[in-house]
Amino acid sequence: MNKDTVLMKGNEALAHAAIRYGADGYFGYPITPQSEILETLAVEKPWETTGMVVLQAESEVASINMVYGGAGAGKMVLTSSSSPGVSLMQEGISYIAGAELPCLLVNVMRGGPGLGTIQPSQSDYFQTVKGGGHGDYRVITLAPSSVQEMADFVGLGFELAFKYRNPALILADGIIGQMMEKVVLPAQRPRRTDEEVIAQCPWATTGKTADRASNTITSLELMPDEMEQNNIRFQKKYREIEANEVRYEATNCEDAEYIMVAFGSCARISQKAMDIARKAGIKVGIIRPITLWPFPTAIIAEYATKLKGILTVEMNAGQMVEDVRLAVNGKVKVEHFGRLGGIVPDPDEVYEALKAKLMK
Repeated sequence: MNKDTVLMKGNEALAHAAIRYGADGYFGYPITPQSEILETLAVEKPWETTGMVVLQAESEVASINMVYGGAGAGKMVLTSSSSPGVSLMQEGISYIAGAELPCLLVNVMRGGPGLGTIQPSQSDYFQTVKGGGHGDYRVITLAPSSVQEMADFVGLGFELAFKYRNPALILADGIIGQMMEKVVLPAQRPRRTDEEVIAQCPWATTGKTADRASNTITSLELMPDEMEQNNIRFQKKYREIEANEVRYEATNCEDAEYIMVAFGSCARISQKAMDIARKAGIKVGIIRPITLWPFPTAIIAEYATKLKGILTVEMNAGQMVEDVRLAVNGKVKVEHFGRLGGIVPDPDEVYEALKAKLMK
């Protein structure tokens, strides 16, 4: 298949992209608002065209452990879920990070805590960006703000996961998963042969052959000094990712007196609020973190010395704001505006919050 321009939901675009980027397998379980990912894969039947395995597991716990197995064999595998489903996956994600395996995770967020609502939210920032499972590990986290990025980040996520042998995660809110936009889907890529997998992933467990012993994939180390050395190696890798893989988008920041920091759909809403402020003569810019980890700490710190204030706009009670405050280190006032429970703020609300919180 060549590149195609189509109109579809974010969840659908992600599913089509997974097929076209040559994924070997998807293992998942339906939960609103991301169920269209599994549904689209079931309709497209890629096992008949590319050989991609698509399996609805019996639970999210089963799904993540199937991903663990596929990743251990060097395969391009992914899973998707929504907030409480990702909670169930946390132990498996920690295992995968500890075993240093590449995979792609997708979280289309809904409101919580608990079962919460099926409406959109951004309240999983702590759970995913901070590493919700046990131990000192990090997950490369991409935050799309369009249907196009839902598709594009599948390829980028797999690329980063294999480059660093680390889980990568697409963290989208329910609006981005459910909204429909024009998207350019990538051309179909061939899946890697078993020989290519062995050549590209010499660490993978692909079975014992006459000239190659099987590898053992594990995150278990019983000797404390060896486990410490493993963790030191992990932390060195994370510093390398922080040095090389920060992605962000800055708009109207060069002359800005105030900056809003927002990701996902809140970045789109803040864009309109910025336009309202600019028309009123208020110099406002936006920084949109594309990687929530690694976070664009340095760029926010750089702008902080020139600003009168920063407002984070999030659909939560205040989570990303903690990383923004750490970045500015007290150099400028940082405030938070958010809506909870699945309520989406409108641009006028954001504009009024900007004035009320930063321009008193």
